[in-house]
Amino acid sequence: MTNTSKRLLVGSTWIISLVLVALVSFNSGRRRAQGPAADEAVSSSAKDIVNDFGIQPTSVYAHNLLLHQGPHFRVYIRWIRGQMLRTIRDRNPSFDNPDSFVLEIQKGVMSVQLQDIQDFLNRGTGAQAPLKNISVESAGSLLRFRGTVHKIFSIPVQLDGIVSPMPDGRVQFHLVKLSMLKIPLKGLFGALHLGLSDLVSDPKAPGIQIAGNDVRFNTEVLLPAPHIHGRLTNIEVSGKDVKVIYGAAGDDEARLAQWHNFLQLSGGDLNFGKLTMHQVDLTMIDATQDPWFDLDLVNYQAQLVNGYTRITPRAGLEIYMPDLGHLPVQKDTQGVTLEWLKNRNSANPPGVPR
Repeated sequence: MTNTSKRLLVGSTWIISLVLVALVSFNSGRRRAQGPAADEAVSSSAKDIVNDFGIQPTSVYAHNLLLHQGPHFRVYIRWIRGQMLRTIRDRNPSFDNPDSFVLEIQKGVMSVQLQDIQDFLNRGTGAQAPLKNISVESAGSLLRFRGTVHKIFSIPVQLDGIVSPMPDGRVQFHLVKLSMLKIPLKGLFGALHLGLSDLVSDPKAPGIQIAGNDVRFNTEVLLPAPHIHGRLTNIEVSGKDVKVIYGAAGDDEARLAQWHNFLQLSGGDLNFGKLTMHQVDLTMIDATQDPWFDLDLVNYQAQLVNGYTRITPRAGLEIYMPDLGHLPVQKDTQGVTLEWLKNRNSANPPGVPR
């Protein structure tokens, strides 16, 4: 095998690495354990955290929620039931510190659009990365990645595989076809006694295991907060998205689309801004009629400020919030001053009835 051939094969490892990132994007958390064992161990349920701490968690219920994970990735939550679990014993979950909690999903339906995966991957390939012009599409029930590896000259690469949940909580990507220069490499692999493990540029990558033509990985590593964990029961690739099912979740698309768009939190303690809410009773509701509630939970402040808040008879909070894309260009959010308080004839702040 020539040095050039070796370089070409190693170049294709960028595809495999990026596939791993893409597949875990909609089900990623971050395991707190340290050391080599943490990378190879199967992800334990986030419930273990609360069981160890002995602290009441906050229940989570949501419908039609477009949740941002980091600045360049979105998860479409058709519906979920679960818990917000603290990751540090003596620190409340806080919207201002997304690493302070994990969303443990008991059952629900989510999806990720293939276009979002494609955009996310292309943003992540820096100037020095050999893989360029990544495209993501479905090929029947397969997930197909295409790109161009720049090694000596431009080489088109295609990777097809089946995505499925594993009984132990990991996700498996089963490679069924890997091509370079539009030539299938299975025959080449057989002749040279090569496999996927020979293509991994970083054998120490956390949470990744190569077994023959299978890539198995821990779903609690990768991607920015808020982290999501749960027992996956099904993964479907079809059309323009990848759908994931948690637990025994129903999936009546027509009926689910009729619900209001909201995120409801109840029980436990929660910090946001300067406030701490005990026995949480908080519902964030989409103030628009859009199909999805576009919510950046980590950068919630602008949506909260531009929303309408009311206190319920049970001392809970209902917040009607604009979508992230419907925020006004400018809004006077200056608090009242001492000078305003001195003059009862001063007009009320904008949006406050007299």
